[in-house]
Amino acid sequence: VSTQSTWGIKFFFKMQVAASYAIVYAASVLGIIWAIINYLRIAKINVRGGLANQDFETQQPVGNMNLLEEIGGYIATGAKAFLFQEYAYIAPFVILMFIVICLVAEKELGYFYTAIAFLLGAITSCVCGWIGMQIAVFSNYRTTYKAQFSLSEAFKVAYQAGCVMGFSLVSISLIVLLTLVIIYKEVYNYNHPDVDKNYFWESIAGYGLGGSTIALFGRVGGGIFTKAADVGADLVGKLEQDLPEDSPKNPATIADNVGDNVGDIAGMGADLFGSFAESTCAALVVGASFEDLLKDENYILYPIVLSAFGIFASFLTSLFATDIMKVNENQQIQSTLKYQLIISSVLLTPLHYVVATIMLPKNFKIQLDDRTEDAENTYAFYCAIAGLWAGFVIGWFTEYYTSHSYAPVREVARSCETGAATNIIYGLALGYLSTIIPAICIAITAYLSHKLLGMFGVAISALGMLSNLCIGLAIDAYGPISDNAGGIAEMSELGEEVREKTDALDAAGNTTAAIGKGFAIGSAALVSLSLYGAYITRARISNFKHKLGDISVTSPLVFSGLLIGAMLPYAFSAFTMKSVGFAAKQMVEEVREQLRMNPKIITGEENPDYERCVKISTQASLKEMFAPGALVIVTPLLIGAVFGPKAIAGLLPGALVSGVQMAISASNTGGAWDNAKKYIESGQLFVNGVQKKKGSDEHKAAVTGDTVGDPLKDTSGPSLNILIKLSAILSLVFARLFGQAGWLVCALKENVTEEECK
Repeated sequence: VSTQSTWGIKFFFKMQVAASYAIVYAASVLGIIWAIINYLRIAKINVRGGLANQDFETQQPVGNMNLLEEIGGYIATGAKAFLFQEYAYIAPFVILMFIVICLVAEKELGYFYTAIAFLLGAITSCVCGWIGMQIAVFSNYRTTYKAQFSLSEAFKVAYQAGCVMGFSLVSISLIVLLTLVIIYKEVYNYNHPDVDKNYFWESIAGYGLGGSTIALFGRVGGGIFTKAADVGADLVGKLEQDLPEDSPKNPATIADNVGDNVGDIAGMGADLFGSFAESTCAALVVGASFEDLLKDENYILYPIVLSAFGIFASFLTSLFATDIMKVNENQQIQSTLKYQLIISSVLLTPLHYVVATIMLPKNFKIQLDDRTEDAENTYAFYCAIAGLWAGFVIGWFTEYYTSHSYAPVREVARSCETGAATNIIYGLALGYLSTIIPAICIAITAYLSHKLLGMFGVAISALGMLSNLCIGLAIDAYGPISDNAGGIAEMSELGEEVREKTDALDAAGNTTAAIGKGFAIGSAALVSLSLYGAYITRARISNFKHKLGDISVTSPLVFSGLLIGAMLPYAFSAFTMKSVGFAAKQMVEEVREQLRMNPKIITGEENPDYERCVKISTQASLKEMFAPGALVIVTPLLIGAVFGPKAIAGLLPGALVSGVQMAISASNTGGAWDNAKKYIESGQLFVNGVQKKKGSDEHKAAVTGDTVGDPLKDTSGPSLNILIKLSAILSLVFARLFGQAGWLVCALKENVTEEECK
């Protein structure tokens, strides 16, 4: 009877695990099917068929459809060429990292678990970036086409394209991660009593490292590309030649639109894939340190199942934007996108409770620093909703500080009355002020989560903030697609009415992009903190040569690490800003040269050499992306190998605290300057009763602010969250190297024993 009872219990647990697998795969398949459906809806739009070049009411031609497709083709070709070259440049580095992980990060020489997970994460990140870029260039000119006839239809195309990216990225990420876990279980003989289960889950962290490594180069390289073209187009085209936005007479226009796809789509997708993978891996690693959660594999799978339920909720939410709500007026665009965040957050709140109570034991023990405490499964629910609603508050507050519907951006626009200098001053002040509420939200979430479940709770709060990632990505991708649609409308000479519609879509897209960056930065802070907890956990429980010991701030090595870590975001921002400046200088010189050598470009008699500008941005960005990338990767490896695990225990929180504030400030400052410019362009600024629009001195001052803000909001700011995440997960994966090497630990006599230094 005892044998039968034991068999029955094992069978029951196996059925539970199988059910968890089924839920994750079912959610992922649903996400992929929904992405395909949205793609097919967009593909049905035949730009050349039927009344493709006629107004439905007047039956009059409204533009050159051949030119529209031709310009869309230029953008697609440039974006694909850049992404191919970028991946080709990154490939040798990925191979080198694979070898280094095999040699110094694995448990034993000859093991490949972490290295293979790293490679798989890197490949998945590339695939997700590629899918995002493909759907963006496929849908941008179709959005322009639909804008001729209906604002509602144009909005729907742009948002459906965002859904393709959002749902495919999260679904593919989950499928690959769960499949990796299942295969590793069989290969590693997971259920054998002598197996080191902590190492098993730590090796999965390589998946997050691979994704974040690609994200670093994708964000930095794509950001340099897009802002070099954007700054060059603005400085010469707008300020010197008084050309309108995205004028076909501007040689840098195509490069600018290409940049929207490689930076704000492919780079952003890789970034948020990294956050998603890292937060999941952090939860798995820290959860595996709790003995009660290791008793049943189903408990450990909780973070993955949590993300799967996010797909279900996001699917229902997206139906409101694509099939239920109608966008017939400009004011409805922003509210519809905002409702997506509200609806998804409301739907996910009870789902988080269901997942926590089903997947986790009612009571279990957790290890908090040097003590053990009792916990309940509802604690995980509290952590998840704390992260979810903190993300919502951060998103709403980001909108308040970056949308011209509210006072802060309008105040920045009014500062342009006295010139560009006051515009810069007001914009910087706005960015600094905008850090207050997000920092408080992150602090409260981290405190509550750690109080309830330690670092496991922090990791769950990060997953909670990312649980509606499908929707967040859809909203984020919508912005660059709408921006491209406006550029294509201008270059295709489709008329002022079409441009007004695409401008309305783009203005909402600028704000949603800022909201997306707020989510990315907030989740990056929590992800980094949870990875830091995973690193501390591993450094303490592993039998390394150099012990972690006391990590209080009063420890000289920890404090020194804090200062070095706090410096990293500043050095990184300097590298990326100078890179944009260097590339933009080349672009400005090229645009001036073309306009000077060929006066027929300005008269419209001949087209500029767009391809030359795309080539300049490509070469400059690929050359310049490696210096900031090397800073992020080499610094923690070097500090850890030389000074041991304690120095890293100071480095990581220093980079986190400094980087989060800089990232929020830079992103919101740039977003505010951009929308202050659009506020003036829309004719809403009046000075002494006189309307100020495009071409006015106030507008030129706003363009200057927008140009300064471009590298802040689209290069340095978004890349900083990758810095803090990548530093943390690198330290987790290479914790064994730091614990075994620490070449100067004994020379410094930093709380070491004679046994360590033999």
